[in-house]
Amino acid sequence: MQPLSSPREPILTIPGAMTALLALLAVIHLVRIMLPYELGEWMIWAFGFVPARYDLALSDPRFPGGEAAAVWTFLTYALLHADASHIIFNALWMLPFGSALARRFGAARFFLFLAVTAVAGSLAHLLTHQHEVVPMIGASASVSGAMAASMRFAFGHGSFLSFARPADADRAARVPALSLFQALRNPRVLAFLAVWFGINIVFGIGAIAVGSAEQSVAWQAHIGGFLAGLLLFSLFDPVSRRSEDPSPLPPAEPPPADLPDGRI
Repeated sequence: MQPLSSPREPILTIPGAMTALLALLAVIHLVRIMLPYELGEWMIWAFGFVPARYDLALSDPRFPGGEAAAVWTFLTYALLHADASHIIFNALWMLPFGSALARRFGAARFFLFLAVTAVAGSLAHLLTHQHEVVPMIGASASVSGAMAASMRFAFGHGSFLSFARPADADRAARVPALSLFQALRNPRVLAFLAVWFGINIVFGIGAIAVGSAEQSVAWQAHIGGFLAGLLLFSLFDPVSRRSEDPSPLPPAEPPPADLPDGRI
């Protein structure tokens, strides 16, 4: 006997790409904290993003990695975290938004998108922290980019932040997206943007502490990743924005041939 209905997939299941990302971040963090202190610090300076590395007036041998590190650190800083609270905080924010994005983009687009938003975050940090001899680490810029990209479809009918109950996780992640112009006129998207930017302004003035009190929040990198995610979403999105008509009209019938004379 065939079942009357198939069970729905839970909306909070984690896709494979998201699981792989969280596992990678956890393994890198465990390796770093298990290393001797000097090697752990070397890892931070070799793979963290240090704005002073790009200062032509500062040729300091304390920056390991040489010229190659000046390239890879635009991305590798996002794989490192300061402590357990830092990585858990980013993971919890990434889970709902990153999972939806991984389902919508597929693994390859998802990882490329996170890399692009990470680079956007490091560029924003470099522009606002020139000459700073402090390494920036953490996946927050990519988390911010995933949140911004999700706003382009998360409030659509049947998606994971809509009032309508999603049918399943995959369908919720593949609803038609808003164009950038539509998104910037949507009240729910605008409310989300206001709250998100407000929280980052509070972070910037130091009113909220995350983890150790000695750690500052690179909020400019968050904004760089967020703007990149919002603006570049359409370049990665494989889902058409045109919603399908559920009841298409039948094709028009051809007109009848001319009737013979004398018939009506």
